[in-house]
Amino acid sequence: MDKKTALEKMNAFSINTMVEHLGIKITDFGDDFTCGKMPVDHRTVQPYGLLHGGASAVLAETLGSIAGGMQVNLETQSVVGVEINCNHLRSARDGWVYGRATPVKIGRKIQVWNIEIKNDDDKLVCVSRLTLAVIDK
Repeated sequence: MDKKTALEKMNAFSINTMVEHLGIKITDFGDDFTCGKMPVDHRTVQPYGLLHGGASAVLAETLGSIAGGMQVNLETQSVVGVEINCNHLRSARDGWVYGRATPVKIGRKIQVWNIEIKNDDDKLVCVSRLTLAVIDK
């Protein structure tokens, strides 16, 4: 399957979920990374008009979980989030934010992913670390 078709399938998998509701789109992936984007709009801002930290956490967990799932045999295993932290470094009021998940550790039972979220000016908005448990189905 070519990359374009794979991206279409990944994004279709999120229909009728929080991921779709927030406008998150997966934009790229490789053997050890996943990238995506999320709009900064009425769905993702808090009452003061700034990007909601929870929306950043959803983007981070989405990217890390997809990347983690690509490291296991999804017919026999799955990954589930057990811990996430986010450091919000800069506000965003409009445009898009872009995330990239890269591995810190990919183990048989635990995975740890680093996710950087940047704004349209390529400045860090949030850094996150996600820990996933690898479980048998």
